[in-house]
Amino acid sequence: EVQLVESGGGLVQTGGSLRLSCAVSGFAGDHYLIGWFRQAPGKEREGVSCISSTDGNSYYADSMKGRVTIFRDNTKNTVYLQMNNLKPEDTAVYYCAGRNYYGISERLCVTHVLFNDWGQGTQVTVSA
Repeated sequence: EVQLVESGGGLVQTGGSLRLSCAVSGFAGDHYLIGWFRQAPGKEREGVSCISSTDGNSYYADSMKGRVTIFRDNTKNTVYLQMNNLKPEDTAVYYCAGRNYYGISERLCVTHVLFNDWGQGTQVTVSA
């Protein structure tokens, strides 16, 4: 059974930084894709970034490009999302999601309905 557990959300001022963590376990095989998505109240869930376990390649959606970095620590089976220069419009629940996949796909990285497994989400609130 796949388990994804997020942590690291919180309240931060405009211009601040947060690092989100996603502890990953239970995938069958070595090839999977981990994505970060976010959903603000009244808005669609949107992709932020994703990373491939196959080769470590990553993709950044336009939503936060230039202000986020995704990386992984294989020794801890954890994927991180470092978020900098946060803005009030970044306020949302952030989710990590996963699915078995070889390589990386930009289409997958921005299409939440194509991911099978989800964490519980972590709230990020950016104050003005």
